[in-house]
Parts: sequence; C-alpha cells; structure tokens
Amino acid sequence: MSARSAAAVAVLAVAMVLAPFRPAAAEPNPATPGDFRGYGFDQCLAPTQRAMDAWLNHSPFLAVGIYISGNSRACRSQPNLTPRWIGTQLRKGWRLLPITLGPQASCSDRFPRYHDDPVIVGRPGRHDNYPAARRQGRAEAEKAVAAAGALGIVPRSTLWYDLEAFDHTNRHCRESALAFLSAWTNKLHDLRYVSGVYSSAGSGIKILDDVRVQRPGAYTLPDRIWIARWDGVANTSTSYIRDDGWRPGGRVKQYLGGHDETWGGVTINIDRNYLDLGRGSFAPPEEHCGGVNLDFRRFPALREPSGGHAPPANKVRALQCLLQERGHYDGKLTGTYGPATIAAVQEWQERRGFPVSTTWSPANWVAAFAQGRDYAQKIGSAGLHVRRVQRALNAADPTLQRVVNGIFRRTTAQDVRAYQRRVGLRATGIVNERTWEKLRGGRG
Repeated sequence: MSARSAAAVAVLAVAMVLAPFRPAAAEPNPATPGDFRGYGFDQCLAPTQRAMDAWLNHSPFLAVGIYISGNSRACRSQPNLTPRWIGTQLRKGWRLLPITLGPQASCSDRFPRYHDDPVIVGRPGRHDNYPAARRQGRAEAEKAVAAAGALGIVPRSTLWYDLEAFDHTNRHCRESALAFLSAWTNKLHDLRYVSGVYSSAGSGIKILDDVRVQRPGAYTLPDRIWIARWDGVANTSTSYIRDDGWRPGGRVKQYLGGHDETWGGVTINIDRNYLDLGRGSFAPPEEHCGGVNLDFRRFPALREPSGGHAPPANKVRALQCLLQERGHYDGKLTGTYGPATIAAVQEWQERRGFPVSTTWSPANWVAAFAQGRDYAQKIGSAGLHVRRVQRALNAADPTLQRVVNGIFRRTTAQDVRAYQRRVGLRATGIVNERTWEKLRGGRG
C-alpha cells in the first residue's frame, strides 16, 4: 500500500469513529488475525456474545480460536457461530483463529471419533507421493474455505488445521500427514487464504520443522504454525523445534491446556495462547486535517492571548482540527486562538456538559480525545482507538509525556492502571467501558 493510500485509509478510520453507529454488515470484515502480538484463548464451543463481551472488557485476551469445520471436531454443533457473531467480534477488536479438525493421522489412537470422520489415508501410492492423502488435504481446504466464506471470514485470513498428536516415527503415518498438510496449504493459497497448522510440538510441529531443514522443497510448508506445548511460558519458543523456523511473525504457542478461567463474572474452560504474527501489533499511520499533528507529549490549557502571552500555534492548530473533526469548527486551521476558535470551544463545552469558558482546559483535551466508540483496548490492541487512549492519558497527566504510537504495549497498560487508580477504578490495565466513561468525563 502506498503512503498516500495508507493515509487515506487512516482518515477514513478516523471519520468512522465519530460517525453514528451503523450495523456491522455495512462494513467489510478485516482479514484475521492479521498483525498481532498478544494473548488469546481457544475453546471448543464458540462462547455467547455476553461471554465474549465480558471477556473483552475484563480478560487479558484479544484473540480467540473457533472451530468452523471438520468432521472430527468435538463441537460439531456451534449454535453461537453465525456471520453476525463473526462480524461483531471483529468490529469490537477480537482477532479470530478459525480452526478445522478433519482427518487425523492414520496411526492416531484417538481417531476416528465418529462413524463419518475418516483418517488420513496412509497408502504411499505408486510413486510414494501419497496421492489419496493429498486429495483429502485439498478437499478439507475447500470445505474450510466454504465454511469461512459463509461466516464472513474473508480471504487473506489464516485458516488453521488441527492435527492432533501421533507417532511421528511411523513412516507412512508421518509422510501421509505431511502430504495432506502440503495439499491443504497449496489449496488454501489457490483460494487466497493463509495456511496455518496447529499440532503438538513433539509430533506435527516437529515433522514440519524437520522437513523445513532436512528436506527443503519436499513438501509445501504452512505459512504459520501453532505449537501445542503446555510449559506455562507465554512465548512462542519450544525446545522441540529450531529457533529460526517461522520467525519473525509466524508462530502461536498454546502454552497452557484446558482449565477454567473467570473474567467479568463469566467462566469458560479454555486453553491459553500467546501469538506473535505478522508485524506484531502494528498501527498504520494516521493523517488529520491534511497533516495536522495531534500527537503531543503534553496538552496544556489554551487561553485567549493577552499581554505577551499567546497559546502555541501547533497546539491551537491541533485543537482546531479536533473540533473540525467533531463538527464544531469550519474555519481555517490558522493556529490562532481567536473568536471563531473560542466560539467552537464553547459550543463543544456546552454540548458535552462542561463549564462554558473561553479556556480550553486539560480536562477538555482528555474528553475530546476520548470522544467516540468505547471498544475495549488492552495489550495487543493497535491503531486509532489506542491513539485516542494515549493522547487522553498524556492530557490527563502532564508528567506522563509518552510517545503516541497507537500500539498498546506494557507501558500503556501501566499508564492505564495508574489512571484507573487515580479515578477510583479497579486497576486492570484494560480500557473498558467504565474507563472510557471516566476519560470522556475529562477526569485526570
């Protein structure tokens, strides 16, 4: 994407924050999970919307694994999994990991699970090419893409194949599994989706890494791997495979197996994951009012010029742009704090319930930056809404003086916790609805 195109997208995104609510169907879904570094969970049954909202506002997770296809999955019935569910989660900031659990390794002692879930055919064929396994892999990819498309999961999204643990020393079992996964990846590429494979570190992931190093070109490898290694360490490393494979940006690790967690009063049995995908959590550049800078480390009060005092022009220009984006100012962005700007300031203050004054206060900065939709922001979030948080926090605490980069890392979480303690909220480090409310009220 060109710099001009990226800027245009950013301008559109800013406008969308301030626009009236529109149904999710009016906006195309983004590819998922995209660029992301942070925490996720997976659970067989897609949770209810109430559960998803509670966990969005209170849990550390921002990614969720969902089973969308495959005859061997335990949760064949997914009553909550609809196009509306998918669109709602994506709009609110969740990153989705769509999973297929179809034919499993021919030597697995746990499958088939039902009467209609065949295992991967282990016959090598005339040329030792495992043609039957390859046909199965292509067919499963086509089914996964059809299921994804029906749910609104768009091309360029990553679809994950779940290959459960098996005896990787069994040659025909191993090679047929590799042939299946190779065909899965090739077909997904044909259909414009990204290929991911989930498996145990010691079997499916190990054989993929061994092929990568020892037999390059023998099979088509997935774009991304999801390592099942329950060592309790939230990273993407494991001693079962080499450090250089699928790095940077191609790994997920399931580091904790099935257990109950409760967030926001809702309990779900989950596996925990850590994701490091693409460029990590990445914030595209923004443009405001043709290039006006809004990203300052400090946001002082702005007052009428008097004596030798005049408000700094760059801060006044930022204010004029901010009021213009919110529909209160239609003049030129002069950088001069004159009558037209003061009139717009007073109109904004009156409409937002603040004392009407000729002064634009730090509390006004806080509230104006926080104005808009209150989607939860946490570690892993990136983009427009994180910039809103970072600007508002800098305005709320003149000693903070952080760089505004649109990426919610540990330092932003730390700053959020400090703010939450100051305004009497539970210090979670998550910008949830109550935190947005305090920010919109100009609390510092």
